[in-house]
Amino acid sequence: MRPLRVAVLLGSTRDGPPRPANLGRRVGKFLCGVLNARGHEVDVVDPVDEALPSLVKPYFAYAPGQAPPKLEKLNERLLNADAYVAVTPEYNHAPSPALLNTINHIGSSVMSYKPSLICSYSAGQWGGARAAVLLRPALSEMGCIPVSAMIHVPKAAEVFDEAGKCLEDHDEWAGYFDRGVSQLEWWGVAARNHKDVVDPFAASPALTTTPTQRNAPTSP
Repeated sequence: MRPLRVAVLLGSTRDGPPRPANLGRRVGKFLCGVLNARGHEVDVVDPVDEALPSLVKPYFAYAPGQAPPKLEKLNERLLNADAYVAVTPEYNHAPSPALLNTINHIGSSVMSYKPSLICSYSAGQWGGARAAVLLRPALSEMGCIPVSAMIHVPKAAEVFDEAGKCLEDHDEWAGYFDRGVSQLEWWGVAARNHKDVVDPFAASPALTTTPTQRNAPTSP
């Protein structure tokens, strides 16, 4: 099987307190290890490194060749991915604003007809489960439908160290992550292979002007 190109979208820009800050990087590093062990190529999109402003103008609103270079590069990276993993903390029972800001800068056609996997975490006992549930509609609207399995990591600071190494029960955590990753892998390979047979945009073209393109016909 040809390896998948998997974009791992981190969701935290927090620099504490409380400490330790940005637990998402720990979770993301362990996740990347699981993906690499299965032979896949990983591209980590960290909102701290991307430093995107709060959304004012998405990529598709720029004339060709006029988008800021960093946004142009991010669009290319996500376009070239075969699958996505969204790693989110839970803020006020909702997904990370930084993660939503990243994907909202990108047109849905860039990430569509590919699968995604949701991985949530928290410093407390719930593992970000409420944020994960609310992230499903956003990813579905982007066209990268989430697989049924989700990954939740409660008390993440007690599970992974700063290098993403598991502090206890490594095999159990690796097996738990593998369940979601295996679903992502199955759908990612299936979607990639089918694109060689059928162009997904032939009957359902990407929006090129306004969202009204998806509206039902109206009588005069």
